[in-house]
Order: sequence, then C-alpha cells, then structure tokens
Amino acid sequence: MRIAINCRSILLPQRTGIGRYTYQLLDSLGELDRADEYILHAPKRLFDLKRRLPDFSRYKNFKDRPDYFNRGPGRNDIYHLPSPDDHSWRESKLVVTIHDLIYKTHPQSHTPQTIELTEKYMRAIAARADQIICVSENTRRDLHTFFSILPAKTCVIYNGVDHRTFFTLSEEQRREPLSQLAGLGINRPYVLSVGTIEPRKNLTGLLQSFAQLKARKAFHGQLVVVGMKGWMQDNIESVIGPLGLKGDVIFTGFITDTQLRSLYNLAELFVFPSFYEGFGFPILEAFCCGVAVVTSKTSSCGEIAGQAALTVDPQDPAQIAGAMTQILQDKTLKRSLQQAGLKRAREFSFAAMARGTLAVYQQVIK
Repeated sequence: MRIAINCRSILLPQRTGIGRYTYQLLDSLGELDRADEYILHAPKRLFDLKRRLPDFSRYKNFKDRPDYFNRGPGRNDIYHLPSPDDHSWRESKLVVTIHDLIYKTHPQSHTPQTIELTEKYMRAIAARADQIICVSENTRRDLHTFFSILPAKTCVIYNGVDHRTFFTLSEEQRREPLSQLAGLGINRPYVLSVGTIEPRKNLTGLLQSFAQLKARKAFHGQLVVVGMKGWMQDNIESVIGPLGLKGDVIFTGFITDTQLRSLYNLAELFVFPSFYEGFGFPILEAFCCGVAVVTSKTSSCGEIAGQAALTVDPQDPAQIAGAMTQILQDKTLKRSLQQAGLKRAREFSFAAMARGTLAVYQQVIK
C-alpha cells in the first residue's frame, strides 16, 4: 500500500493533542510496518522556515512530501487525515480520525469562525470518507448523533499513552523535583488538575469543590492547575477571591513533560471534572504516574477511567469535593485506586493504536 498522512499538526515542535497523536501514530507505524510506503504530506508556505517535518529518516519506507502550493498529497491508495481538514483531493481512499465533537456539544468553546470551518469539513467527511476512526465510544456515539453515517464506516481505536514519558518515580527520583516545584510557587501537599483553561474543563466547578474541601478542613494544601488559557476564561481570577482561595491556587501555564511527570507523581490526588472530553489523555497520564484520580462520569472520561477512578457528576461541586475527601482520608482506598490506575494504563499503548489503524488501512483497500 501507499499511504499518505497529513502532517500539518506536527510541523512545529510544541504540539497540541492532535499533533502528539499524529507523531505517535507515525512513529508506531514506522516500527510496526516496514512493507508499506508512507508519504508524509506537509502543507506549508514556501518560506515558512519554522515549520518542518520531524526526522523519521530511520524508517526507510517514509517519504517527506512538502506541499508549498496546496497541490495535495498526490495519488496514493489511502489519504489519512489525523483530524478534520481539507480533503478536496479525490485520488485516494479517505480515512479520517475524529477526536471529539466539542464544536457541536459545547459550541461556546469555539469561535464562530472555527465552528463554521469545522462544520464544513465534517459534512464533507461524513459524505466522502471511506472509514472514520473515533478515539472513544463516546466520540463515535456523538458522530452518529449529529451525522448520518453508516455504522460500518466508523470504528473505535483508543489512543495510546506515552509510557516512556509518564511513569512512577522511585523514592530517590521523587526528591529531585522538589526544587522545581518551589520555583513554580508550589508547596506540598497539593491537588493537581491538568487541561486548557476553558469553560468545558469546568474550572469554576473545580474551584468551588476545592473551596468546600478547604472549608471542611479536609485538606490544607494547594490546588495546582496546569494548562494554557483558552477560549472565554480570562475572568477566572474573579472566581477565586469570593471563594476565599486567594493564595491557594497555582496556575503554572505551560510546563515541560518532565515537570508534568513530577507534578503527577508528587500530587496527593488528581482531579479532572471536565464536562466533555473526546478522550481525556490526562486521566491516563495520571494513572501511569501512580496517582489516585477523580474524574467525570460523563462523555469519555468514565469510559477511559473504567473502574480505576472515582467518577462524579461534573455539575455537582459537592460530589466532586466528597470524592476528593474520600481519597484524602482513606489511605486504603487511595492505594487501591493507585494500583488500579497503573493496571488500567497498561491497556493503552501506541503500538495497539498503530495495529488497529493499519488494520483499517487494509480493510479500506480490499
């Protein structure tokens, strides 16, 4: 087979979730499949020197294809879009990965321009794609709710998690990051949350539940929130004061994966009460690092967490606070969740993701 994959999302070194998915898919396909030919289609401007393809030269069946004039990937057996994008070229069978339908379920999380463009892509994909890969059963359900697509044209392939980056630190390794935490203004103990600061992440609900936790005197540490500011969440500081949390909440902004691994490992617990996720990478990252997790029972969060976390109604701050209190006060429960999380994380790998994707390619060209 000759398979072209759109690489727009991996042209910059600082990658979003889709960029990480694309990179790990390519790297895992390179390890798995030495027989087929892979074309790395890279739409970019002619003099844009900042955007460049990662070095996959170790895989001899990978060929770079920069596309400076929007001419498309050329004639291939399959063209794979790792997320909705322009696919006006008709020379190949089309495979598309859908990560979420947030623009439908939570339109307030996007600008009107983004919604319009995504809807244009999605309608064309629904009509044109030969196979659509969904990253969770929840995303697949949403896809069939909003679009008329034959069930046989959709499948679920779970994302992997980066076990080489996220893992439990030894006791000796846990001593090293303490100075880094102090540099971020963090004093242990702390509760951790990770995610772009935007309405669907339910940061207001998290702050309300943390305030309840402090009011019950169930916890005397900090809340650490890792994530960049997103859409419509510039006023979050105004929520903190009335809740009496000034000085108790640390916003780290962007940090490195190494710093994030340390934060997961040293946290008392991880809380992720998002209203909607297409997959929920931070849940698995926390599991890999051996921290007990509280997350939503809605969207894909409960699906990905399985029985390895306490799941809650994200609309109910009292329920979130109650779950956090349980973990903080019950050491047996905490240890049980930590072990269950480590076991659950082992069920998700990039190798399995690549095997499933390769099977889709083979099915499409039959």
